[in-house]
Amino acid sequence: LFCMLNLFLSICLSNAKYTLGVRDSIMIAHSFNGEEFGPAQEMHGATYTCDVEFKCDELTNKLNWVIDIGRASDALKKVLKKYDLKNLNKIFPDENTTTEFMCRV
Repeated sequence: LFCMLNLFLSICLSNAKYTLGVRDSIMIAHSFNGEEFGPAQEMHGATYTCDVEFKCDELTNKLNWVIDIGRASDALKKVLKKYDLKNLNKIFPDENTTTEFMCRV
C-alpha cells in the first residue's frame, strides 16, 4: 500500500523542494495459498500504515503550502477505505495479497 499510495497521490517532481506527508493506517484480514507461507496460510489480520508525500517546487501563492493537509488526509482516507476492515481474499480472490502485491494495486 505504501507504493500504491505514493504513486497514486504524489504531486509534482521527485526532487521537489517542498513536501507534505500524511499517514493513516488500515486493518485487514487475509490468508495466503502455498506451503511457502507456513502459518500465514490460515486467516490472519494485519495492520498497514500508509505514508503519502505530496511534493512541489513552489508553495501555493499567498497560502504558503504544498496542499491543504485536510484535503491530503481526506484523499488518503478515501483510497484506503476500500481495504480497511476488509478480507482481502474477497477483494482479490485469485491472488496472494502480500504487501508487495498491494503496492502494485
